[in-house]
Amino acid sequence: MILNDLQILALILFAAMYAVMIIKPDYKIYSIWVVAIVYIIAGVLKERSPIYILTSINWNVIMMIGGTMVIVYFFIESKMPNRLAELILNRCKNVAWVIIFMSVFAGIISAFIDNVATVLMIVPVALAICKKLKISPVSMILSIAVSSNLQGAATLVGDTTSIMLGGYANMNFMDFLWMNGKPGIFWSVELGALATIPIMMVMFRKFNQPVSSDSHTKVVTYFPTISLIGIVVSLIIASFIPNTPDYINGLICCIIALITIIEDFIKNKKIEKIKNSILSVDFETLLILCGLFIVIQGITDAGLIDLAADSIVKIGGNSIFLLYTIIVWGSVALSAFIDNIPYVATMLPIIQQICLLLNIEPYLLYFGLLTGATLGGNITPIGASANITATGILKKNGHSISFKDFTKIGIPFTLTAVTVGYLLIWFIWK
Repeated sequence: MILNDLQILALILFAAMYAVMIIKPDYKIYSIWVVAIVYIIAGVLKERSPIYILTSINWNVIMMIGGTMVIVYFFIESKMPNRLAELILNRCKNVAWVIIFMSVFAGIISAFIDNVATVLMIVPVALAICKKLKISPVSMILSIAVSSNLQGAATLVGDTTSIMLGGYANMNFMDFLWMNGKPGIFWSVELGALATIPIMMVMFRKFNQPVSSDSHTKVVTYFPTISLIGIVVSLIIASFIPNTPDYINGLICCIIALITIIEDFIKNKKIEKIKNSILSVDFETLLILCGLFIVIQGITDAGLIDLAADSIVKIGGNSIFLLYTIIVWGSVALSAFIDNIPYVATMLPIIQQICLLLNIEPYLLYFGLLTGATLGGNITPIGASANITATGILKKNGHSISFKDFTKIGIPFTLTAVTVGYLLIWFIWK
């Protein structure tokens, strides 16, 4: 495989960007945007027009994060997280089980709404719990992030990659649960999630401090809670409506955020709360995501993702098991460092063509791709938008997360869940 000069430049810059993010995470935003700008100037992106650059950014994700962050501000101000924290503490015997409970709860929610939105909803509750217990929130919040990524592949609406597969393979919501007389990917993801519970019990065994809560926080207003529930319901409903625009999820979050702002202003007549809600948005995280979208568009345009995906398929040859294994674990490796959306978009037509040549149904490889690409993002702090969001929130709260800190939690989660899903999918769909 011979790379041209432009591909070599793109690859070197991409590798340098990740090296900086691993070695100096505080310079992450600078490394991303320097590479993004060089990609534009050097012509790595196939077009330099402002319209092309802007459209390379996934504004649906950006709007969804921004809108949800605004609602989360009012959610925190309502004291609801504190009340939920008290209810959870009263049902768990120690800190380890609090972490496990919160992770499982986040996973269940993320099976039905976007992983980033899940993190933004659950993390305020986790922060409130950790504040009450006077412990570091790092382990709990990172566990919430990886758990939300884990179950994103369970349903049609759980993750962008799931939506992409559903559209490409003409699969509906129920096909993820039961398809062609066989259990769908939902069950392999859920079994993988259950398998992570013993792993968490071992990982957090030292967090044996007893927990309890004698206080009873009074919730100021229930409207922000209703807004968050409204987001969940609206996103599920939107998934069943055909021909909706690509940015529908982000639009839903922004509209409900605006309604929440208006309701609060009508009730309290405080312009200061509106300003604070906007300032609560983590603009650094949004800028990191915008820069990453441009960089990923660049390596996509340069053909690097095509080359990587094509290499995985070629190595598999005519062995279905070997091909399946390479797709699953190759996807895990690649999606740990690159955005899984362009990768999945590239791999879907390749898998379809391979299955036509081998005269087999594509669902084994489709589900293997989704398992590896979605769960593989859990290995690194920059492998998934939810991870970036979680580490951004931690940094905003005074906890800087290193690459090593994240992988201590991300790798055991990923290897356990992927292995279980990998085996179950093969057993059912081989």
